[in-house]
Amino acid sequence: METNKELIRTEAAGGISFGNYELETKSKLSDFEYDGDLYKVKTFREITKLERNGMFVYESVPGTTVLDMEIGSNGMIFSVEGTENTQITVEMEADSEYKVILDGVSVGHIKTNLGGKLSFSADLNPDQAVKVEIDKI
Repeated sequence: METNKELIRTEAAGGISFGNYELETKSKLSDFEYDGDLYKVKTFREITKLERNGMFVYESVPGTTVLDMEIGSNGMIFSVEGTENTQITVEMEADSEYKVILDGVSVGHIKTNLGGKLSFSADLNPDQAVKVEIDKI
């Protein structure tokens, strides 16, 4: 897969792609309009963050490139690239349980906290995307 050269973009299939784990210095882009919402991305090799209308959506440590993210009422799906074991946190419905699947393999059921944050780890390699599926149980 190819790393995002833009910080955020809309894909032909309808999702959004954002982040660039290859950047040495922090870069950010605000007020990117997608599906009636305004998105802000901050990214570089150490962290990638995405906000929608000023609210948390996604964070990874270290930084990642996210491809074709689609958010639905019962979860989200995206592909992610990075350089090592990465901690990923996404915003979901508070106090709910979700099934997390990485490249077709279930990593189990994860319950969100009262703030709605769901966290998991993924072993990532450059130019090799891992497909992430998060579905509400």
